[in-house]
Amino acid sequence: MNPTALRLPSRATKPRGNGLTMVIDGGLTLNLFADVVSSTPEYIDFVKFGWGTAVVTGGIRQKIDVLREHGIGFYFGGTLFEKFVMQERFDDYKRFCHEYGCEHVEVSNGTIMMSNAEKASYIRKLASDFTVVSEVGFKDPDRSEQLPPSKWVEYINEDLTAGAKLVTLEARESGKSGICRPDGALRFGLIEDVLSAGIADDNLLFEAPSTALQTYFVTRIGPDVNLGNVPASAIIGLETLRLGLRADTLTAFE
Repeated sequence: MNPTALRLPSRATKPRGNGLTMVIDGGLTLNLFADVVSSTPEYIDFVKFGWGTAVVTGGIRQKIDVLREHGIGFYFGGTLFEKFVMQERFDDYKRFCHEYGCEHVEVSNGTIMMSNAEKASYIRKLASDFTVVSEVGFKDPDRSEQLPPSKWVEYINEDLTAGAKLVTLEARESGKSGICRPDGALRFGLIEDVLSAGIADDNLLFEAPSTALQTYFVTRIGPDVNLGNVPASAIIGLETLRLGLRADTLTAFE
């Protein structure tokens, strides 16, 4: 609801299928986490407990309770999935996710040597029990730069065909890998190839930890672009970008 007379872009209300914001938790204290979530629940669709933090976060169950109270989804970082797979403990990973009441899981091959076809096979195995969020791109910036745009498109389609509902395009929490170069510059040609490939925007989630990346995607795709790896400190800032209430997008939607 817009309490002012300003003309602002329309935003879908939750639960929504586009304009998603995924916030990354890299180890916030329980009290700070609860404060952030309870202050901005209408702007958060998912929280990802980054990489393997779910294993060492003492208050993980309490954090999950906070999210459930506010109708916010969650999942564990794909790196944790890769750790289980690397140790040949895939069934244990499923049990781990069920134990915490996960409805979503992230499947990635960003660190370990796993073909996309093998990753897709895990997506198929998980899709009957969970909503799968997959990830394309590598943590290592050199490996990601060597992956041509045609392969990004091929892997995104392969993951969707296997049963993923949302495909994340890797940028890490640093914004210096995957769809970004090591210096943080966005790979514009790659993004344009993905956007012109006929893949529905609703099926794509772009990792955008910085204001510059968020601004680009909101301006290029629109206020209802799906964005992830958003720091807890940037939730309100991102929403103002989506609504043209920040200098970076002030004139974008007029």
